[in-house]
This record gives sequence, C-alpha cells and structure tokens, in this order.
Amino acid sequence: MTWSKVLVEGLRLDASIGILDHEHETRQPLIVDLVLEVATGTPIIGDINSVYDYRRAADHARKLVDAGHIELVETFAEDLAQACLTDPVVETVMVRARKLDAIADADAVGVEIFRRRPQG
Repeated sequence: MTWSKVLVEGLRLDASIGILDHEHETRQPLIVDLVLEVATGTPIIGDINSVYDYRRAADHARKLVDAGHIELVETFAEDLAQACLTDPVVETVMVRARKLDAIADADAVGVEIFRRRPQG
C-alpha cells in the first residue's frame, strides 16, 4: 500500500449558506481546501484508477452545495468530511471552508476540521 496526501486547494463554490436572512436570498463565495490521506497501490503511469482521483472530493463539495441551502459552514465541513470518508481508500480528511463575505473587514471566516475513518 502507498500512502499519499491529496490536495484540493481554493475550490471556489457559489453557495447558499448561512443563518442570516440575506444569506438565504443570495449565493456567496465559499472557498474549500481539502487534504486527504489516502492508501492506494503504486501509481501506474496513465492509470487514474491506480491513484485517488481528487475530482471525487471536489464533486462531493459541489453536490453538497447543489443540494440546497446550508445553515452553517460547520455543517458543510462535517458533511463534506463524511462524504470523503465514504471512499474506502481515504483514511483521513482535513476540510477548511471559508465564507468570504461574512464579515466586511475580514478576508474570510470559516472552520477547519480533521476527521479520521472510524477503526473497526
């Protein structure tokens, strides 16, 4: 088994996210970073099936945003982590999700979580 860290950095999504009234009415930028620790075989040149395809993690994020309004950025991060861990080769995942427009004089606000596949 080969262990690797797979990165998705700065995935920009337009999300309906937040608990405030105006956040229910308009979409806002959500920036997502992922670090996944994966266990795969030795990479084979030209064979995407021999490695973890990072597009899967990005697709999980897109599906969550497309599913409808998300109340809390913490809920989004948790749901994304759990979605990534459904892939049997993903052992750990770090999710950082940042809202860019939440506080006018801040670059971003958000949350970072780390989750590990349950043992057993």
